Amino acid sequence: MRIALAQINTIVGDTGGNIQRIITAAGRAAVGGADLVVFHELCISGYPPKDLLERPAFIAACGDALARLVEESRAHPALGIVVGCPMPSPSATGKGVSNSALLIANGKVLHRHDKLLLPTYDVFDEARYFEPAEAATPVRFGGEVLGISICEDAWNDPALFRRQPYRVEPIAMLARQGATVLVNISASPFAVGKEAFRAELIRSHARRHGVPFVFVNQVGGNDELVFDGRSLWVDGAGAVCAALPAFEEAIEIVDLRAGAATAIDYRPLDEDESILRALVLGMRDYFDRCGFRRAVVGLSGGIDSAVTLCIAVEALGAGNVRAVAMPSPISSPGSVADALELAANLGVRLETVPIGGMMEAYDRALQPLFDGRARDVTEENIQARIRGNILMALSNKFGCLVLSTGNKSELAVGYCTLYGDMSGGLALISDVPKTTVYRLAEMFNREAIVIPRSIIDKAPSAELRPDQKDVDTLPPYEILDPILDLHIEDGLGAAEIAARGYDPTTVAWVIDAVRRNEYKRRQAAPGLKVTSKAFGVGRRFPIAARYSV
Repeated sequence: MRIALAQINTIVGDTGGNIQRIITAAGRAAVGGADLVVFHELCISGYPPKDLLERPAFIAACGDALARLVEESRAHPALGIVVGCPMPSPSATGKGVSNSALLIANGKVLHRHDKLLLPTYDVFDEARYFEPAEAATPVRFGGEVLGISICEDAWNDPALFRRQPYRVEPIAMLARQGATVLVNISASPFAVGKEAFRAELIRSHARRHGVPFVFVNQVGGNDELVFDGRSLWVDGAGAVCAALPAFEEAIEIVDLRAGAATAIDYRPLDEDESILRALVLGMRDYFDRCGFRRAVVGLSGGIDSAVTLCIAVEALGAGNVRAVAMPSPISSPGSVADALELAANLGVRLETVPIGGMMEAYDRALQPLFDGRARDVTEENIQARIRGNILMALSNKFGCLVLSTGNKSELAVGYCTLYGDMSGGLALISDVPKTTVYRLAEMFNREAIVIPRSIIDKAPSAELRPDQKDVDTLPPYEILDPILDLHIEDGLGAAEIAARGYDPTTVAWVIDAVRRNEYKRRQAAPGLKVTSKAFGVGRRFPIAARYSV
């Protein structure tokens, strides 16, 4: 059998556009001589459709799109098409909707598989919407027995999980019933390091059952999630025989008869490279799907705004990005010069709006109320909020979306100003730790100096008071970031982290700062998820609570 792996970028809710993309790709597969073409999970509706699934009219629209595909399949009568679509559940009770995979050929639906395992961890909430199936059955097609499954159905392998997440194993169920090819359609979101584990998961299933495994994953950005693609064909011995590119659409036809003869030297993408490409794709699709074409960035002369600007230019092009320098009497001359040099290197239009006069106006207006009180963080935050207002004014006047420039380290401990530097429509690097921001900066300078060395080399500072340095308030980032990683991503408490060799007082301060600033993060702009545990939809902690874990 010749199988086309169709790795495409679909848009949530755009059933008409999605089905046209599927029909076009299926035509390409047929012309290329494929017997079967495989698309990703819920490709007709787009993934994740969230509460759209609770609208009967949306389920009907998906059904109409599916009916069009079934009819169009007559144009290529020998081609099988595997697609994902939300379908009315066959059960008279429960949620009423199933997450389904359908095998279509020559004007007929030949087989339907409903997803058994519905994840509810991290960013997933599928049990909210779908009714789970109770069993999986393979189907004969084109001389093979296809064991079709959907994403999470494959994430229950005793060889890789010390504790089985679920009580049933859909892949083993299909293999026991004689599947000669395992086919998994997925919408598996990107997280740094996930590609390597996911590939090993697919290889483990293939080795365990001695059956080739075809894995097709979504690509593109939908809200906070970015999908990296990286679809795979693995032979029955677990050798990777084909791997589609990361973060781009692709169609590749594989011949199952070739097997190990076509094995490749598969290696997951470099982690920092994958983060950068995820951010570029995620931003580009976010802008496109929200109807924005231009971005505006407050350029401080610091590392975070520099990297944010570079990513924006990569995603939208220099002509669609505007930078704004907003120096105050506290801003260092070097920071202003660095901002000018960076903008020139990128070919980005830079506006300069001094804010000293605005700061003085605030001081005069508030002086009667603040009389007798020393200057403190209040005035620092006013300075940040003046800048936020300027950026939002430019956004309104020129139709540009503001990119906030705070990183994950700052957001975690609240080293950011509500309605100031947190202002924006997309928090582009809010899931990127500060130490990773520096590595991304070096990547932009691989071939030529884009980000001035002075920006990378100087001590990080918010420049909201004279001679301010981040280390005046925070632990050094090379200490802060590992503590945050252990606490946020691994879920460890203070004693467990201190046992790893970190100062207990520092650990206690960090964990308390994370807890106290949940209210700030709840008000932040949406960000793009690139780590295994991002702030936002996949991390649900209470605001009004007392805890120290």
